[in-house]
Amino acid sequence: MKQLGQLTDPIYVQPAAESATDRFFKRFIRDERDLPFVYLTLKITFTLWPLAILLYIPGLNNWIWWTAAVLYQFFNNVTFKGPFGLMLHCTSHRVFFERKFQLMNHYLPWVIGPLFGQTPETYYSHHIGMHHPENNMPEDESSTMSYERDSFRGFMHYLGSFFFAGVYHLCTYFVRKKRKRLLMRSVRGEFLFIATCVGLSFINFPATFVVFILPFIISRIIMMVGNWAQHAFICAGDPDNAYKNSITCINTKYNHKCWNDGYHISHHDKPNMHWTDHPVYFKKTIDRYITNDAIVFDGIHFLHVWLWLMMKRYDLLARHFVNIGDKFGTDEEIAAFLKARTGRITVVPQPALAAA
Repeated sequence: MKQLGQLTDPIYVQPAAESATDRFFKRFIRDERDLPFVYLTLKITFTLWPLAILLYIPGLNNWIWWTAAVLYQFFNNVTFKGPFGLMLHCTSHRVFFERKFQLMNHYLPWVIGPLFGQTPETYYSHHIGMHHPENNMPEDESSTMSYERDSFRGFMHYLGSFFFAGVYHLCTYFVRKKRKRLLMRSVRGEFLFIATCVGLSFINFPATFVVFILPFIISRIIMMVGNWAQHAFICAGDPDNAYKNSITCINTKYNHKCWNDGYHISHHDKPNMHWTDHPVYFKKTIDRYITNDAIVFDGIHFLHVWLWLMMKRYDLLARHFVNIGDKFGTDEEIAAFLKARTGRITVVPQPALAAA
């Protein structure tokens, strides 16, 4: 186990000096703290799009094509996938560009997102329109509650359900909730992405597979790995409590690369909080974590959590568990506590009150 010490995760520090480029771009965005998003967007645009176009050039020399394909996958899945995915997450919760530049808010989901396999606006509809309102409870179509969350077989069932029927389930949710606008956005983005891939496959299937299809497959797997780990440890007695159905990962390089995404408890508690505020808010509200027996890990991130759950390595999880409130005496006690939070949970609907 670990004790809570100093946080090393990024917070906003007012720069001592600004470049002319910084001042120029700040005119367009709503929050100056999101300036790193502008530079990340430019890096992705001028790296991935040229490589994608190169892959579609007919008659390209074989070794040039394969070099471009390898570079595309490396930059897409190793360099940019995490930072882009969580930038899309942040800008879904907090509008990126100023109202007078509203059109530019479509650039990430419609122009950059498809390169990472993110079908336009489906992520927004799923995450903002369903996941947060339902908070991993049964009506959340991506809920982890009904699974044994240290079971690889359970995870594969969860992944398969999302991969092959996720959009269908999302649409049925919006139909039930009578949210026609989000339903339309989900269907439109998914359909246009699939139709584009089918059409481009007739033109150049190898390029389409590298540029769109493979990133799509990887993104959907990674998203489900992340959601599984974020909501793996749930208190059966209080499953709707963000402090008891989510986890927090602190002091990890992942938070520097992916905009403090490890702070999932405070994100569900305050979904619109700016990503730079989470470490400060965590320290400020630490009593809530103690009172609610919240699960905090130090030095690891969600991929570690998922992998060690699949391996049932509760000893490794306990080693990185932060013993806030000094409630545990040994790693064995912590392991037992974590194990107890991963069991399948069934929520019985409450019967409607009889009419008076």
